[in-house]
Amino acid sequence: MKTTGQIRAELPPELDEGEREALVALALRLEATRPSPSTGFRDQLRQRLLPRRLPAASRPALAAAYAVAGSLLLALAAAGLAGVGPFGAG
Repeated sequence: MKTTGQIRAELPPELDEGEREALVALALRLEATRPSPSTGFRDQLRQRLLPRRLPAASRPALAAAYAVAGSLLLALAAAGLAGVGPFGAG
């Protein structure tokens, strides 16, 4: 929660003192009455946003798929440097 000094520091300096005090009071009131989400909603949101862990059995298959894809990309780059293929200077 912000303090009165932090709120005042964010206000433009050209405001007169009455407007400044009214805005500070409004900001404090809005922060005090701000509703917080229910525990159930926060738990559901956390489950949706946090990464899911893969089962241990599928990790080697995923690592192999990444290795194959990387090898294919390296082969394509090498072919391009040799002047062959879709990216060749040919």
